[in-house]
Amino acid sequence: MTTSNGSRPADFDSYWQGTLAELAGLPAAPEVQEIPLRSADFATAYGVKLTSIGPYRLYAYLSIPHGDGPFPARYYLPRYGSVVDLVPQGTANGQRREHVTFAICVRGQRLADQPYASSFPGLLTDGIEDPAAYVYRGIVADCVRGVEYLASRPEVDETRVAAIGNDLALTTAALCPLVTHLVCSPALLYATADVAPRTSAYPLEEINDYLRRYPTRREAVHRTLSYFDLRWFGSRVQATTLIMAGADGSALDAAALDPLIRSIPGDTEVHKAEHSGYRDGRYSEEWLSRQFGMAEPSLPPHWQD
Repeated sequence: MTTSNGSRPADFDSYWQGTLAELAGLPAAPEVQEIPLRSADFATAYGVKLTSIGPYRLYAYLSIPHGDGPFPARYYLPRYGSVVDLVPQGTANGQRREHVTFAICVRGQRLADQPYASSFPGLLTDGIEDPAAYVYRGIVADCVRGVEYLASRPEVDETRVAAIGNDLALTTAALCPLVTHLVCSPALLYATADVAPRTSAYPLEEINDYLRRYPTRREAVHRTLSYFDLRWFGSRVQATTLIMAGADGSALDAAALDPLIRSIPGDTEVHKAEHSGYRDGRYSEEWLSRQFGMAEPSLPPHWQD
C-alpha cells in the first residue's frame, strides 16, 4: 500500500509545545498504594494515581522487583480497549523479577473513568472535529505524564527506559526524551486518512462510520488526524527503536511505513510480522534484552525451547 504525501500542520510544533506546557503546569501529585493481590515474592505491585491535563486524575500499575536496583524499566502503553493489565496477558513473570514495569490507564479507561468513561467503539472519534478538543490530545499527555513519573522513581535505571505499545509508544518517545528504547507496532495513527478507507475493521472503521454520518466534517477530521500522524513525530524520536511492521502486503507493512522509518534519526530496526504471536513476541523480547544488556530474555514458559 502507498500513502499520499499528506501534510504536516504548520502549527504542529506549537500545538504539542502548548500541550506539554499545559502538562508541565500541573503537578503530578502521585498517590501510591500497594496492591497485595498483585504482589509476589519477587516483586511488589502498587496502584498509582497521577494528574494530567484537564486536570484529570489517572491510574497506573507499578511493579518493582525485590533486590538492589536500579532496574531497567518497561512502560506498557495502553492498547485500544477499556481494560489495562499490569503486564500484557501471557507475559512472563520473569519480567517483573528483573524490570520495573509500569502500565497506565489513560482517561476513559477503567480505573481512570471518572468523570469520563469512554465507549468502545467511540473513543477514536471523540472530539475529532476539533484538534483542541480531540480526546487523544489528552491521552497523549497522559502517556507523557506516565513516563515522567516512571523515570522519577529511584528504582529505575534512567539509561534503560523502554516504551512498548502501538502508536502511543512512539508519540510518547517523540515528546519525552526520557524514553531510551522504543518498541512500536503502528496501528491507528499512521496516515489514518489514507489507511482507514481501505479497511472495514475496527477500530479504524470508527473513522469511516463517523464520516458517513457527518460527511461535511471530512476536512476537519483529516486536519485533526494530521496532528497525530506518526510520520510527523519520527524525526523527534531519540530512542533506539524497533518498529514492528505488518506482514508484506498489509496496510501497515514495512513499505507503507518507510517514510516513518527513514525519518527516525537514531538506530532503528524493522521486524515484519510473521503472523505468529510467538515468533513476533519472541523477536521483540530478544531485541529488548540485547539492548538492555541482559544475558537472556524473560520468556513465558510456553515460549521457551
